[in-house]
Amino acid sequence: MIAFWALAAFVAWGELSPGGIGLNIWDKLQHFGAYAALAALITVALEARRWWLWGLLALIIYGGCLEILQGMVGRDMSIYDEIANTLGVIVGGSAGWAFWVLLRAWVVEVPAGD
Repeated sequence: MIAFWALAAFVAWGELSPGGIGLNIWDKLQHFGAYAALAALITVALEARRWWLWGLLALIIYGGCLEILQGMVGRDMSIYDEIANTLGVIVGGSAGWAFWVLLRAWVVEVPAGD
């Protein structure tokens, strides 16, 4: 959870600071990657339980709120950024879920002595 909150704060800073984070990477790829990482982290932290989907929904809302706030701090808000955020949440959440399922299967199938 510590890594999740640290990354969430970094994403907020990057989206709301006047110059962004200064990377020369395609903007949509930055949004996609950041939210995919956030979604994967929250999924693993919540152990992919039944309510982890609420965490993913909260990330989509978080991204939307940050986009709205961008318009208030002199940056351009974009629906395409929010689409990239949402796709990142879907892909990252799916990857985190798959990781957690494989981890549970491995822990259950491998005896403690091996």
